[in-house]
Amino acid sequence: MFRRAVVLAGGKGTRLRPYTVTMPKPLVPVGDYPILEIVIKQLIAYGFDHITVAVGHQADIIRSYFGDGSKWGVKIDYSIENEPLGTVGPLKLIPDLPENFLLMNGDILTNLNFGELFDNHARSRNILTIASYLRKETSRYGVLSVNDQGHLDGFKEKPSTSLEVGMGVYIVNKKALDYVPSGELYGFDRLARDILNTSLPIGVQRHTGYWLDIGVPEDYQKAVDDFDSMKNELLMPKVSSH
Repeated sequence: MFRRAVVLAGGKGTRLRPYTVTMPKPLVPVGDYPILEIVIKQLIAYGFDHITVAVGHQADIIRSYFGDGSKWGVKIDYSIENEPLGTVGPLKLIPDLPENFLLMNGDILTNLNFGELFDNHARSRNILTIASYLRKETSRYGVLSVNDQGHLDGFKEKPSTSLEVGMGVYIVNKKALDYVPSGELYGFDRLARDILNTSLPIGVQRHTGYWLDIGVPEDYQKAVDDFDSMKNELLMPKVSSH
């Protein structure tokens, strides 16, 4: 099956400083590889044979590293943003997108089965499918419960809350691009809200394995710490023959 992916790699990586002072965020190393190379190797393993990298900040460095993809036996081309367009705006610059394609951030470390996500979407009637993850967020503080008289009536020491969050991985039906303005900063949050105002279905597929967005230093460091023990699973995933 022909599978197309668009990988977003145009951000400045300001949240990841100082690591991104001298290099673009997609080339920040995790183990022996830049994070974007890990993503590309995974996409290839799951049958994606054409990858478009949406670049902006330090685009020449990224293009110089990955070239046309022949080193990995895959077609890689580029869509260049002259100004920031958000997570979805860059798609309007790509003229040859197929009916369904994968869209993802280029700074994600996960063992998500991208091929299964794509196939499940293709079998559905969804205009979008969002990969989600149940992430536990722990408060840095003890939380007080105070009654109407201003008296303490309860206390929780650094409570945890589980939040279902988007992983930054989506399967998009090309019809969704009808809602996207050209040449304008437009993120996935706006697209989801615009489509929620219609009757078109948006699917959510929860991933229960491993996921980190390495956009902040603490998560980047955890990815580096975890990588050696997960290297084979991440770089050589077991792919179903179906």
